[in-house]
Amino acid sequence: MEYLPFVMLPVAFVLMFLGVQVAFSMMITAVLFGIVIFGDRVIFQFVEKIEDISSNFVYAAVPLFVFMGAMLEKSGIANRLFGAIHIWTRRLPGGLALATVIMCIFFAASSGVIGATESVVGLLTIPVMLRYGYDKPLISGTICAGGSLGTIIPPSVVAIVIGPLADQSVGDIFYGMTIPGLIMGGLYLVYIFTLCVVRPSAGPRIPREPDEPGLAEKLWITTRNMVPPVFMIFAVLGSILLGWASPTEAAAVGALCSVLLTLIYRTFTWSGLYQALIKTLQVTSMIMAVLLAGTLFTGVFIGGGGINTASVVITKMQLSPWMLLGLMMFIIFLAGFFLDWISIVLIFVPLFTPLVIQAGFDPVWFCVLFLIMIQTSYLTPPMAPAIFYLRAVAPPEITIGHMYRGVIPFIALQCLTLAITMAFPATVTWLPAVILQAR
Repeated sequence: MEYLPFVMLPVAFVLMFLGVQVAFSMMITAVLFGIVIFGDRVIFQFVEKIEDISSNFVYAAVPLFVFMGAMLEKSGIANRLFGAIHIWTRRLPGGLALATVIMCIFFAASSGVIGATESVVGLLTIPVMLRYGYDKPLISGTICAGGSLGTIIPPSVVAIVIGPLADQSVGDIFYGMTIPGLIMGGLYLVYIFTLCVVRPSAGPRIPREPDEPGLAEKLWITTRNMVPPVFMIFAVLGSILLGWASPTEAAAVGALCSVLLTLIYRTFTWSGLYQALIKTLQVTSMIMAVLLAGTLFTGVFIGGGGINTASVVITKMQLSPWMLLGLMMFIIFLAGFFLDWISIVLIFVPLFTPLVIQAGFDPVWFCVLFLIMIQTSYLTPPMAPAIFYLRAVAPPEITIGHMYRGVIPFIALQCLTLAITMAFPATVTWLPAVILQAR
């Protein structure tokens, strides 16, 4: 009976592979095993879990950040950002790809919604890069990897979900993920630049054009197109990092700023606002449904003694703390082959966090490592949500084969970021400590 909770995992996986939606797979499994383990008393546990979810102030940030991303998608701000960045990178090897990654970093720091960023960036940059003869795998890898940076650069919807599940402050996770996120983005830029220097045909320099703007005009374009979005980023991310606002309060400010930006750039339309609200409703409903299902699932798993049994089994294995951590990272990496991010988070964060604390590791550091592995799962076939997003907007000449080849170097860079973060925990713990002292 003590090992019964572990049967929940394969049962849920089987239902998912049979085509049952993730939320319903986890709910069905939770109800069946809850009745077996607790009898009709399980209803009281479910009611308590539902109340916890519905009354958690942190989760209110999810629809607000989703709305931000939807408004940015509908407003044409991506075109302006790309133009402002590209006028400075166009003469560099791989300049278009470099501008794409930088724009993705801006978008990631503006909103934690990943699919919207990748779709917008893909529609905007793929035709331009194809026109100038860029390597198709490089195009694919750049957009997939850059578009999914919202996982590891705050504010991240994934971090907002992980925080309460790990019983850690979302703000501390935001502080901790900032430096690793910038390291990952920086590694992308270095790789693209180096590749295009060594192999110029992969990302040709764009020749000088007669109507290319001068320095004064470049500065004006940059100021006009980048200052308002940078102000919005500071209003959201700066207010969180400086301790002026909670993530939910900052998300509300960001949602307001995204609407104001459309007014400033004169791109506001009522139909655009309606479409953004509909998309917000759809995405938020999906996230919260899966979150509720996962909470019920983990509630039964933990209540049935799953955590205690896992602790006993791992203790008998006599693994060192670092071997234990490595095993956890490997399991998360394998899970990314088959499961979406929210399923991985809901199944493994409640299971692994107590073991991590028991092993003496910093739980915020572990959450950031978890986020990096989630980022890797976005690019790892066969699940690879980033590839599916790109497939939806890519022209026929960019094939699935190009996409798979293109993401491999970026997966290696993500693993390098993981290794750096594991070897130097201060990359995560330093900024939260500084912010705490400043307060």
